[in-house]
Amino acid sequence: MRQLLFAAAIFLCANTPINSAFGNTLEVCSTCKITTITEAIAKASPGDTLLVKSGFYQEGEIVINKPLVLIGVDKPIIDGESKAGILVISADSIVIKGLIIQNVGVSYTKDYAAIHLSRCNYFTIEDNELRNVFFGILVEKSHFGIIHNNKVSSNATKEYSSGNGVHIWHSDNMTVTNNHLSNLRDGIYFEFVDESHIANNISTNNLRYGLHFMFSNNDTYYDNEFINNGAGVAVMFSKFIGMKRNRFYKNWGTASFGLLLKEIYDAEIEDNIFEENTIAINVEGSTRINYKNNNFIRNGWAVKIRGGCYANIFANNNFIDNSFDVSYNSKMNDNSFNNNYWSDYTGYDLDKDGIGDVPYRPVKLFSYIVNQTPETIVLLRSLFIDILNFSEKVSPVFTPDDLVDATPKMKVIQ
Repeated sequence: MRQLLFAAAIFLCANTPINSAFGNTLEVCSTCKITTITEAIAKASPGDTLLVKSGFYQEGEIVINKPLVLIGVDKPIIDGESKAGILVISADSIVIKGLIIQNVGVSYTKDYAAIHLSRCNYFTIEDNELRNVFFGILVEKSHFGIIHNNKVSSNATKEYSSGNGVHIWHSDNMTVTNNHLSNLRDGIYFEFVDESHIANNISTNNLRYGLHFMFSNNDTYYDNEFINNGAGVAVMFSKFIGMKRNRFYKNWGTASFGLLLKEIYDAEIEDNIFEENTIAINVEGSTRINYKNNNFIRNGWAVKIRGGCYANIFANNNFIDNSFDVSYNSKMNDNSFNNNYWSDYTGYDLDKDGIGDVPYRPVKLFSYIVNQTPETIVLLRSLFIDILNFSEKVSPVFTPDDLVDATPKMKVIQ
């Protein structure tokens, strides 16, 4: 509720007519009395609005240390000439809107960014285009921020010489929505970020992760798309996370996945689509997670579970045409599988209630063998492997004998 009220207040402020009671308006253009953004900031009083008109402004390390509204008219371009950071902000109640910001400097010792906010509260960054960035929007030790409808891109080729699109550290109550992030190291990065919401973003063609967050609790990410990244999303050392209605698509490679969960507790993973990923969900040491109403379609592994995963529930999911539906690396199982649809299920439904009369064992012996000896994957479609899988299904020796879906669905769950 606090975030909604804050968003409404910022919207009203950003859309209040010029020359209102909120402050004066200063215009910046090549033929105006003020010709540079730096000069306008120096002359402005707290609460003023700076209208930056269409044009090309070669300015870098523009320091904003007072509450201001900075609005671009007809997409003016601020060019940092690849020297350093561009907008450096250390004030509350900031609005940055409608700008094209390009050519951020690259550094191996400093985090240069197109927009760098440090210890700022109640800010909005929206409708901007950030090109050829090192870091795009970098936020540190700040609270109650909105990052909305920005396009952030770069030309990243190596992880060590590239930064992230939206990078937030040690902050809370952040809202990151409707942004497009591409060709960066990570599209979105959260570390020590609580009570925050990520929604309706498209993160694609990034070197490492579409979304990467660690040590961040009570967060949600809904309705995002993570397409063709080095890996889709990594969520590590966090708890109380909601992950719903996202699409993880074509995150493909020898060490890639749609979603990595490591040391996660009490999470909801619902209504997501995992399609054509090497591993749809790779899980390590994660407990009390509800996986419900997800679609796993044509992945290498749909769910790969590695030790220390307890009290998880897999219910009402569709597992369709995956090479392996579920992979386990031990014989112990404390997780439940119920009412899922499995395209490999060959049982029958004599009473026509829509539920198979024969329980389904989703862990195949061959998946266990591949975990131990990856090179054996070349035998995937052979008759010999079919015989091995059948013999293990009849009399489990290597796979968890209690890992079964006792109520498999006969038809795809809509």
